[in-house]
Amino acid sequence: MALVRPKKNLGQHFLTDQNIAKSIVDALMVKNPDSVLEIGPGMGVLTQYLVQKSINLKVIEIDKESVAYLNDNFDELENRVIDGDFLRIPVDNIFEGNFSVIGNFPYNISSQIFFKILENKERIPLTVGMIQKEVAERIASPHGNKTYGILSVLLQTYYNIEYLFTVGEGVFNPPPKVKSAVIRLERNNRVDIGCPDKFFKRVVKAAFNQRRKTMRNSLKQVIGDSGFTHEWLGRRPEQMSVEDFIELSCLLHKASESV
Repeated sequence: MALVRPKKNLGQHFLTDQNIAKSIVDALMVKNPDSVLEIGPGMGVLTQYLVQKSINLKVIEIDKESVAYLNDNFDELENRVIDGDFLRIPVDNIFEGNFSVIGNFPYNISSQIFFKILENKERIPLTVGMIQKEVAERIASPHGNKTYGILSVLLQTYYNIEYLFTVGEGVFNPPPKVKSAVIRLERNNRVDIGCPDKFFKRVVKAAFNQRRKTMRNSLKQVIGDSGFTHEWLGRRPEQMSVEDFIELSCLLHKASESV
């Protein structure tokens, strides 16, 4: 199968190494006949291995040339190529039940893709994605590292993260200016953190938006006039584990309700 690059790149770098493509697909570890959505298949470098598996596969692609190519070259994808933007299409319009996600995600929207996956965490138990190495390291980072941040805390709250392997620049067309990496997110058993997710997200974002300051200073807008105090407020956000953030958020939420 001749895999060519569409004229419009749309911020995406297309993988040309077949061994890496196969390794990414094998990392998905789906159980037949699981439903799987491939985001941004392009010319089908991952798709050609996905269609060999006994899975309920759909692909979603925003580039018209790629959509036409997929429809013309993959008989297995008849009525399974979604012409559209994953960020804009409700997941209910894609699959009725749960589904896994895989893809060589466009660098410029990879964080937004992960935020949408997080919003639909009860529907998406497994994700394998190739993204910019810096973003992958940030997502998988433990607390105490400079790369630890908003994505780290929010995703690690509900997913077990594995940094699988690094991918060099030379296996893409066009070659990116940075290295890439493949990560796997597998849903953990956490159902309820004890306070609203929206409040938790607000705390985490406020903390890391001023990451050089202590939690006491960065969370002023959240704490308000509650008079809340805790030893953790003297820490910087990267010193707070995921469990610390959860517990602190729940304490803050309880304090805010009592004001």
